[in-house]
Parts: sequence; structure tokens; C-alpha cells
Amino acid sequence: MAKANMSPTKNEMPTQNARVRAHNFQEVALGYTEDQAINEANRCLNCKNMPCVAGCPVRIRIPDFIAKIKEGDFEGAYQIISQSSSLPAVCGRVCPQEVQCESRCVRGAKGESVGIGRLERFVADWHNTLCAEAPIRPECNGHKVAVVGSGPSGLTCAGDLARKGYDVTVFEALHTAGGVLVYGIPEFRLPKAIVAKEVDTLKKLGVKIETNVVIGKTLTVDELFAQGFEAVFIGSGAGLPNFMGIPGESLCGVYSANEFLTRSNLMKAYLEHPETPIMKGGKVAVVGGGNVAMDAARTALRLGAERVSIVYRRSMEELPARREEVTHAEEEGIEFCLLCNPTEILGYHNPDDPRDPKNGFVKGMTCVRMELGEPDERGRRRPVVVEGSEFTMEVDTVIMSIGTSPNPLIKSTTEGLEVNGRGGIVINEEGLTSRRGVYAGGDAVTGAATVISAMGAGKTAAQAIHEALSK
Repeated sequence: MAKANMSPTKNEMPTQNARVRAHNFQEVALGYTEDQAINEANRCLNCKNMPCVAGCPVRIRIPDFIAKIKEGDFEGAYQIISQSSSLPAVCGRVCPQEVQCESRCVRGAKGESVGIGRLERFVADWHNTLCAEAPIRPECNGHKVAVVGSGPSGLTCAGDLARKGYDVTVFEALHTAGGVLVYGIPEFRLPKAIVAKEVDTLKKLGVKIETNVVIGKTLTVDELFAQGFEAVFIGSGAGLPNFMGIPGESLCGVYSANEFLTRSNLMKAYLEHPETPIMKGGKVAVVGGGNVAMDAARTALRLGAERVSIVYRRSMEELPARREEVTHAEEEGIEFCLLCNPTEILGYHNPDDPRDPKNGFVKGMTCVRMELGEPDERGRRRPVVVEGSEFTMEVDTVIMSIGTSPNPLIKSTTEGLEVNGRGGIVINEEGLTSRRGVYAGGDAVTGAATVISAMGAGKTAAQAIHEALSK
């Protein structure tokens, strides 16, 4: 085994050239080579108290899998990860490791933490490329569980239960399994083939997936119990977009980020003659500063926008998106209009255009300058309008990316299901709702959050379901 690598910096992740990638949907980050992975693994000190594990919502045995990489046993590393995570290739790409496992790494005290996420991605990709052996399908224990939603919480819950021998069926409202992983995250960050591969692994474990089934319309939770399911896990996500409530939001050319990304990712609006067209060219403003805003802005650029601006009411220091995504966006030419907030979207009519809608097309957006005042209840400095600072941006498309809320369909069709003031399903520490036999987790409970936190919720609920049904 090679000696410890005491370099204070991570092995750099190879990426596509920014000028090239800004015009294609191929994956930006290219992944480590075997040598780079081993070199990075040798930066791990294999701490006895394993602080990194405490920072992982699904409790991957991080030092153990990294130790296998040091030995060149990449399959062994994958097997360790897969004991805790049903979606390692996904997590290695989109999880905010910098504020979770890597934030606890002791190497971060005098330099950069170990690239845990990059190593997880390497291991998962190595396995998916070189290992064709199907996972061992456990013997069925005779219990049936329904999972609503095939996003990260649902897939994790399904995978954990399938490994324990449960007969699991996942019900997905859309025509492709994966939830937000396929409709919300662009190809250049998370290729659809990667998600499909992870889903296929779960199918080989015995998980059944039924698409085009809207729970609350096609079937109700009560009907699932009537069909013999003994427990139901609701992982339906937070697909209801929020808007600002300002004038002009009904104009043609105003999208929620949810709609914009779904049309591009899942409905293939990027094709030359799409059945579900969205903007092509022009000037685009994306309102918001999270990861979804970065995804929408970078997608618009790849669809041919001549200028894309992020409009965010706080400063760069408060921007909630991952630093890596912000850096990539800046490299690609995305503009950042910070300490700004829209007050109205301006429109016009074109009588010569047969597509001219009743409400008109977008032609601009009125904004005001902001400054940061006193901290709010979460400790972030509150934006305050600068008097007399109003200005107009010339834009053709506005994408609202200011968060989402849980869809109200399931709560409105399921008797006895308690929800909070934000529309999230109320659960206890084990994921159990106010309705016996019904569990929930992920964005359906918390509102929009991270993939890995949703996975952690799915894992918690799976264990609680197992304990309840195996008594």
C-alpha cells in the first residue's frame, strides 16, 4: 500500500472545457482515473472516530470504502457503499459533500478535505462499467409495501426493503422512474443513463416500478391497502412551484424552474423540433440563487440563450447553491445580478404573431437594488430595498426558481393525514405519519431539500416499516 498522501489539496476533478461544455449537454465533470482515485484515497488518515460518517445522512462507512480504494479493490469499495446507499453513482455527483461528510474531515483543518464525493462517484462508475453481475435477490418474506414516488427517498426506501425480502412496488406519476433525478437535474450534471442504471439495479433486487400512476387520482392510499399492501411510504417530493406574486408572472415566457427543467430533461425540449418547446435564444433571467437556479441558467445557456443572468436578492456570500455549481456557471459565462429583486415582469403584444397569447409576451423585468440589513430568524442578513434604485432589465424569458412546496394531491385524498402550515406531511422520528401504516419522507415532508437528506429519510422509514411488519 502506498504511503499517506499529505498534500493539502484534493486531486483536481477533470472537466470539459468551459467554452465547449456551454454548448452541449454532456457531463461537465469527467471523473477520476484509477491512479487519481488511489492518490486521493491516500489522503485519508483513516481516523478511529470517523467524523465523516457522522456527517453522512445514510451513514456510509467512508473510511472503510476508501481503504479498499487504497488497496485497488474498487469492487470491494462499491460493496461497502452499497450496504448503506442505493444510489452511489447519483450521490457521488449531486450530494453537497462539502457541508456534510467532507465538512467533518480532519484534513480540512489544514487544507482541503478528502474528496469523498469524488471517490464515491469513481467507485460507482467503475462498478457500473465493469461489473455485469446482478445483485443477489433475497428470498421474499411475504410482506407487501407500496412506495409512492420514485425519487431519491422512494428509491432508497424501496431498495432497503427489497434487500430485507419485502415485495415492493413503486408507483411513479410520470412516464420515467427517477423523480427529481430525471426531471429536475440536467444531463450535464447527472446523466439519465446513470439514474436508469441505479433503477435497474433495484429492479434486479425485485423492486417493481409502475409508471403513469398518480396516487390520489389513479389510485388512492386506501385502495393500496385494499390491494394487500401492509404499509405505504409517501416520497412524492415537492413539485408545486412557488412564485413571487408580482405583476406579469402570467406572461408567455415566464416559467417555473420546475416546468422549464422538466420540459428540457424529461420531455426533450432541447431537440431541434420538440413537441414541448421552450425558449431558444434571447435574453434569460433566472430569479433565485439555489442549485435549481444554477441548473436552469446553465440549461438555458445550452439551449442557445445569448445572455443568461442570475437575479438574486442577496450577495454572493449568501448564495445557497454549491460553490462548485456557481464556479462552473461563472466559467460558462452566466452573469450574476446580485443584491437585486424583481418587482414586475413587463410584457407586450404582437398582433402579427399567430401565437400571440391573451396576456402577451415577456419584454423586460423591473428590478430594485437591495442592501443587506439585520439578520433574520435564520441568521441571514435580511435584504432591504434601496430607495430610488429601480431599473429595467431587457429579457425575453424569466425563470422563477424560488422554491417548491409539497403537492397537495395526496393529503387532499388521504383521510387522517396531518400536514403542517407549509403543506408538508407531519411525521415522527421514524417517518410514521398520523395515519397508521403510512410513512413519509423527503421533500414531501420538508419541502425542497437535498437528494441525500431525502435518501436518509427513506432509509429511516424503511427500517421503521421493517420493525413494524416483522413483529
